[in-house]
Amino acid sequence: MMGYLYLILAIVAEVIGTTALQACDGFTKAVPSAIVVIGYGLAFYFLSLVLRTIPMGVAYAIWAGLGIVLISVAGIFVYKQIPDVPAMIGMGLIVAGVAVINVFSKTVTH
Repeated sequence: MMGYLYLILAIVAEVIGTTALQACDGFTKAVPSAIVVIGYGLAFYFLSLVLRTIPMGVAYAIWAGLGIVLISVAGIFVYKQIPDVPAMIGMGLIVAGVAVINVFSKTVTH
């Protein structure tokens, strides 16, 4: 169960870092740049803890899939970047894929 807690923390840290990436303007702004570095550092630290209990491919699929969706949500609220219908359908398919992995895959340890 701790593996999934660490995975959530890794995803949240990555989403924060990626959201700040646009604001750092090519690493020319100190505060957003620091948020990016700290966010990615924490994301990879927590991902390393995740890999103790969750297979790498499964962990990365969940991280990438949920990260894409959460980054898109952050983009809506922070940068007013509204995805179109095909983008939302694609993200829905990604979430469905993550759900299939978690519900049906024998490689996921519960």
